[in-house]
Amino acid sequence: MAKQGILLVVDDNRNILTSLQYLLGEYFERVITIDSPVTIPTLLNREAVDIVLLDMNFSSGINSGNEGLYWLREIKRLRPQTEVVLFTAYADINLAVTGIKEGAADFVVKPWENARLVQTLQEAYSRIVEVRKGKKKTAVVPVASDAGMYWGNSQAIRPLRMLVEKVSTTDANILITGENGTGKDMLAREIHRLSNRKEGPMIAVDMGAITESLFESELFGHVKGSFTDAHTDRIGRFEAADGGTLFLDEIANLPYHLQAKLLTAIQKRCFVKVGSNTQQPTNIRLICATNRNLEDMVRNGEFREDLLYRINTIHLHIPALRERKEDILPLAKRFLEQYARQYGRQVQAFSPEAARRLLEHPWYGNIRELQHTVEKAVILSDSDKLRGDMLQLASTASGPEPVAGNAEAEVPFHTLDEMERSMVKRAIDQCEGNLSQAAAMLGITRQTLYNKMKRYGL
Repeated sequence: MAKQGILLVVDDNRNILTSLQYLLGEYFERVITIDSPVTIPTLLNREAVDIVLLDMNFSSGINSGNEGLYWLREIKRLRPQTEVVLFTAYADINLAVTGIKEGAADFVVKPWENARLVQTLQEAYSRIVEVRKGKKKTAVVPVASDAGMYWGNSQAIRPLRMLVEKVSTTDANILITGENGTGKDMLAREIHRLSNRKEGPMIAVDMGAITESLFESELFGHVKGSFTDAHTDRIGRFEAADGGTLFLDEIANLPYHLQAKLLTAIQKRCFVKVGSNTQQPTNIRLICATNRNLEDMVRNGEFREDLLYRINTIHLHIPALRERKEDILPLAKRFLEQYARQYGRQVQAFSPEAARRLLEHPWYGNIRELQHTVEKAVILSDSDKLRGDMLQLASTASGPEPVAGNAEAEVPFHTLDEMERSMVKRAIDQCEGNLSQAAAMLGITRQTLYNKMKRYGL
């Protein structure tokens, strides 16, 4: 293959520069190496550099990575068309994640694999070529449902997908945050599918659905006779997930006094079954998810700070559907096709009016609400096009409307919990106690609604 592109390598280790000069000289038209970033501005003014392979740390004794982030911003400011690939130690992976959010194309971890390094740099150059040809970037493409989750093509989702593809192959603990219905469980399964543990089990646990008295038995298991009704030994979720992934959904619902027990098991990667004195090791990859702000909970004394640090090695936030409007119609189309097959309907498309309503709706329940809306509409459909009135959406929706005469609606909210409690209560009142309908209105599952009712005393 012909050599193409000008590559600049910036690293303060001369041995690394020499090695990369020989390695990458086989693939790029020119490889320029410098051991200090201070000459980057001058060099970019003189050379049409396509790609910069940039180390994250340069000053002796300083390993914050802030220098790398500073020079990343300078490169993108001076020459926006230049792609930057960060060169970082494994310990700096969070900095590299920050770098991607600030415009880096990718990152490579030291010590590097030659083939992986070359591939990453060539992919970065390919994106430059596509832009020059007037093509859109193709880093994000729809994924067929049988191959994994559907990501969409919105700008809001692209950085998340890049991070997922990078961190999935590691065993780092991951915390997924996002509003109800954004697909946190789907993302957890996608991470497992892309991981080196994909042949192992993925065990999901709804922490909000586990009663306090059965917490240890559910997670760690128990031995026969350890308590009343313990007629046989039971395998807990930590043991069942051995060699695979353990997904703890609704982690914020775990009572404070039980968090220490979970923390111990995560730290030691071992557990003790109820009624046993023997520690049992487990080899798991931990993924947690929540729709709440755990940092606020830490400040309020509701969540342990050490547990937050332990589960939050990598933080992935899923944007709300209203922040990625470009994905609404493609997602709705996928759901339409799915349910048309499932219910034997002939509907194949949305009418212009239906499409307009889908785009205008705020989707406070996010993807789950969209899915339920399309499913109901497909069931009601009687032609090959789905009409707007079949969606049963208000023309101007802004969440559950206040119930007449409800004094609570007039009270200003001081916390997110107060707002959530009010919305749950209004939905239940509007649906006249029909919890299935209220859950659908809120874009949550019936079980989650039960948990919230219990939490707020409704």
